[in-house]
Amino acid sequence: MIVYEYPFNERIRTLLRLEDLYDKFKFFIQQEHAMQHHVALATIFDMLEVAGRADLKSDLLQELERQRQSLLGYRSNPNVEPETLDAILGELDSVSGALVAAQGKTGQNIRDNEWLMSIRGRTIIPGGACEFDLPSYFAWQKRSSEQRLADIQAWFAPLAPLFDALALVLRLLRDSGGPVKLIASGGSYQQMLQGKVYQMLRLSLDETSGAIPEISANKYMLWVRFTTQGGDLKPKPLEEDVPFELTLCNF
Repeated sequence: MIVYEYPFNERIRTLLRLEDLYDKFKFFIQQEHAMQHHVALATIFDMLEVAGRADLKSDLLQELERQRQSLLGYRSNPNVEPETLDAILGELDSVSGALVAAQGKTGQNIRDNEWLMSIRGRTIIPGGACEFDLPSYFAWQKRSSEQRLADIQAWFAPLAPLFDALALVLRLLRDSGGPVKLIASGGSYQQMLQGKVYQMLRLSLDETSGAIPEISANKYMLWVRFTTQGGDLKPKPLEEDVPFELTLCNF
């Protein structure tokens, strides 16, 4: 199954973009070549651009606290396993505590590093990080992979609590809904949402079907139109019935 996610608001859109960047960062940081470490460092710069909102940290802290208070209400529910509940509450407390302890604006340690900022300024220019533009960066790339890895990990470390909080919030959001099996007749599906507010939808379908969803949604209506790709990869309307699973997520 392949899963497509669609955010209903800009807040969740930002979290998903940061999650995508973090996944890329984790992949490239595990590699050893200097070019791959360059991509990992450039991805940190992209993270700073997306996470530049001053209220992102406070938003995450507020959501974590709201989730904590909501889960505390389940203590008296006989259908809830106390061990599982305590584990989630402990994770919420740990992640919140680390985020509170993270001082200053997100990524301020990188903004205060003149050398890193000089690299950031050149990486936005196509081919701008060449050896003749940044000889000191070229020299750094010639260091051992272990040295480069240690440097990048140190630069990223102050950002880690933010991404731990982000991952927990998105995990709780994804777990908040249950999948419903549906069929898009003639490749199209509509559903009235009747003004109910959702944060995100998840659409799962068989990847061998070749169907690609184009999703549009607001608090009143959800619309999904499936397309497919020909040899030129240009999307083409899919006129056949498409089975899929839909999950509407909300805290």
